[in-house]
Formats: sequence, structure tokens, C-alpha cells
Amino acid sequence: MIPPIAEARDAGRVAADAVRARAGDRYAIGIVLGSGLGALADAVEDAVRIPYGDIPGYPRSGVTSHAGMLVAGRLGGKRVIVLAGRSHTYEHGNPAAMAVPMAMLAALGCSAVFLTNAAGSLKDDMPPGSLMAIADHINLTGLNPLVGAEGDSRFVDMSSAYDPGLRKTLSAAAQHLDTGLSHGTYMWFPGPSFETPAEIRAARVLGADAVGMSTVPEAVLARYFGLRVVGLSTITNFAAGMTGTALSHEETKTVGGANADKVCRLIPAFLEEFDHDG
Repeated sequence: MIPPIAEARDAGRVAADAVRARAGDRYAIGIVLGSGLGALADAVEDAVRIPYGDIPGYPRSGVTSHAGMLVAGRLGGKRVIVLAGRSHTYEHGNPAAMAVPMAMLAALGCSAVFLTNAAGSLKDDMPPGSLMAIADHINLTGLNPLVGAEGDSRFVDMSSAYDPGLRKTLSAAAQHLDTGLSHGTYMWFPGPSFETPAEIRAARVLGADAVGMSTVPEAVLARYFGLRVVGLSTITNFAAGMTGTALSHEETKTVGGANADKVCRLIPAFLEEFDHDG
């Protein structure tokens, strides 16, 4: 059962205690893996693997491409918590499902979270196989994970939700590796059905560069719990109506997996330059 947002901070501390008992403390950053990126969890050194079911209050994920495993260890020279899979709003209708994981990361000492996802491109020059650093997001769903939170802390400033300094570090890592990296705005559609061509045309008018079914709730929650955010979309398809072909989750998993090699080089390179103290 997912705790109410008002109880998430305390529930996150309980979850952190369970992780700490098995894997230790003092982590620098959390990493949330999107579809097809499970290989990054295998790259973690000195890894301690904890199934989500062993962590009190942790949400389960029923998506076939998500392992449902927390991996604690070292990557790019930093102590990291890798979340191999996430809970999505479309699984239960609750946009606050990832509140406990975000609160847990903060309780474990993380100062930031690296959010990844698989996304559909709205730009002809950003084809499948591309990577996009998230500069901002659009949420017109009417859903917000902080509904039910109490006190003035719920009024979270989102003007720089995706930390400019962290995005600069990510860009420098991509340039060093000679890996192409676009920057753009991600628009959240809660799914699970894909967007219609008309919705994609509207999203383009509103300024979106990519669309997907995750990330935005975690970004809001992360900022609520005091975490800096860096976001990366792996482009798995052109959005609905752009090519005339049908969309499928199988394509998302396949192309996301093909992107994994680039992501598995980029994120460690980013971590080598990541400043835990900001």
C-alpha cells in the first residue's frame, strides 16, 4: 500500500533504515532507471541488491522492463543508489507513488537524483537512438503528487526544477565522450495508452520536444524532499502521427535497450564530475 504524501517523509526514513541495515549509509546520488536501461545496475561496483519487496513502504512496479530492485554501491567513483524500475501513475492512479523512494534517497544522504526515461520525440532532428537532457517539463494532466501534503513546504518552486549546474555537468560529460546530447522540454502524459496524433500536435505547439509517461511526478517529489534533479530521456520512437506507424511498448523496450551502451558510458562520466555538495 502506498502511504499518503503527508506520511511519506517518515515512511522514507523507515525505508532508508532497511537499506542502511543491509548496504550502509552516506550515498551521494540516486539514479532511477527507465525502460531498457537495466544494464546500468549491472555496472555498479561492490553492489548490494535489495528487492523492492524487502523495503518497507516501497511501491512495486508491474512493468515488464523494470527489475524491481534497489542496487547500492559505487559508480563513477561515487556512492550511489540505483533504482532499477519505478512505479508509474498509470499502474494505480496515484502520482505520489514514488514519494517514499524520493524521501528514502534524501534520508540516505543523497543530494540529488538522476531521473532517466524512455520517451517519444516530437522533433525530426531527434530520432530514435538520441539522448535528450531534460531542461524543463510540462504537466497539464491535472495531477500533482503533492496534493494532500501539509504546510507551506508543499508550495515547491519549480522554476529551475532540472538543476542547470547538473545539466551543464551532463553536457560536458557527453561532449567528452563525443556522445550527441540534445536539450529540451519533456511533457508528461500519464498513460498507459499512447498519445494521439492530435495530442502530439498540441504538445508541439505548447513547446514540448519529447513525451513520456514518467519522470515528472518524481521531479516534483524530489524537489519537495530537497533533492537536486538531473533528467535524461532516451528517445525510443517518433511520437504518434509523425511516421504513420503504430506505437508499442515492445519498441520502447527494444530501442531503449539499444541505447543502454551510451547511457552506461554517459552516467558514470557524469558521476566522475558530480559535486555532492553542489
